[in-house]
Amino acid sequence: MNKTRLEAFSDGVIAIIVTIMVLEMKAPEGTSWEIMKPLIPKYISYMLSFLFVAIYWVNHHHLLHTVKRVRSSIMWANINLLFWLSLVPFATAWMGENHFEKTTIVAYAVLALLCGLSFNILQSTICKHYNDSAMLAAVAKGRWRSISAILLYASAIPVALFINTILACSFFFIVSIIWLVPDKHIEAVLNKE
Repeated sequence: MNKTRLEAFSDGVIAIIVTIMVLEMKAPEGTSWEIMKPLIPKYISYMLSFLFVAIYWVNHHHLLHTVKRVRSSIMWANINLLFWLSLVPFATAWMGENHFEKTTIVAYAVLALLCGLSFNILQSTICKHYNDSAMLAAVAKGRWRSISAILLYASAIPVALFINTILACSFFFIVSIIWLVPDKHIEAVLNKE
């Protein structure tokens, strides 16, 4: 099977996710800057989640360039990732609406962890079908990012519960910085082909 349909479906789902998030943001009634103040947590939540989804889209796109042939296991691993990403608008709205209250940050961290694990599953599923040792070596060099993201998301849960919610939220930004640029090792192998 050709990977074009998988890419198009994934792009469509991610576009809908971003659209739902922005539709959750209602314009305030009135024109003073004071009425914007209570909306700041919603805007911060939206920006965090937009960055989160955008980074997944960029890295997902990058990862799918390595696929030569789509198999059913890859499609199901991709559906798993899209399922967890589709819950981001809910977690975003809940967290923003409740001004980053502890429980909402924990829920967001759990969802981020599930997204990270599902991306790892997709990456591993794709790697099972590689015949190219150079590509496998390139993916292995970038595994530290996946492991770091999973550890930071998992750590954000107890940190939000028992220490500090702002510190827990900073873990989300750290993961974003780690994943902001797609893996150069994979890119190098793709350029050689």
